[in-house]
Amino acid sequence: MASTPQNTPDTVPRATGGRITILLVEDHDMVAEAIRLALDRTDDLEVVGRSLCVKDALADASRLRPAVVVLDRRLPDGDGIAAIAALKAAAPGTRVLVLTGEGTPAVAAHVAEAGGSGLILKVGNLDELQDGVRQVAAGEVAFSKGLLSGALDRLAGRTVGLGTTLTPREHETLCLLGDGLGAADISQRLGVALNTARNHIQRVLEKLGARSQLEAVAVARRTGLLR
Repeated sequence: MASTPQNTPDTVPRATGGRITILLVEDHDMVAEAIRLALDRTDDLEVVGRSLCVKDALADASRLRPAVVVLDRRLPDGDGIAAIAALKAAAPGTRVLVLTGEGTPAVAAHVAEAGGSGLILKVGNLDELQDGVRQVAAGEVAFSKGLLSGALDRLAGRTVGLGTTLTPREHETLCLLGDGLGAADISQRLGVALNTARNHIQRVLEKLGARSQLEAVAVARRTGLLR
């Protein structure tokens, strides 16, 4: 379902009195409302539209041409990070700030590589999000504390060896992925809930800087984590 922007469809929003226009891409109503209120209560920020999924975000960004897209990472029809390039193509000049529930330097590096301007954790305070929007609108980058230096290290190839931060359970999960098992089989093998197994898999992917289970296994074998 397409969002209902606060502008007419043929109007490209402009900063009113210096306000930074924002397209919010978030599928959870309560989260979206909290973010909207936090941003709109300031004198210099204005949410001009909300999208519920990647498809709607592309259409809304093209029509609204916001200064900043505040983009949830996990959306019903895809990964927000994977949509950054398409969003920037749909609305040239727009900057993208990603929101995520759990971030790592590997994820931050993916955001930077995809052309995003920052990564803010949802567990942070709303003042951090407000400041992040201002920073990326000004052409700067905005990453939650501890993510930027790690991302830069990864991008520069100076990180600690891949896999050294895996917990024993995550390494066990990686080995099962290497055996060709999926989340359901890993859940049974480890004796944990399916969602727990999926969380283990997601952390393995993030720590290995992989975008898929197949890539994680390939990286692990290339680096000697799997034989």
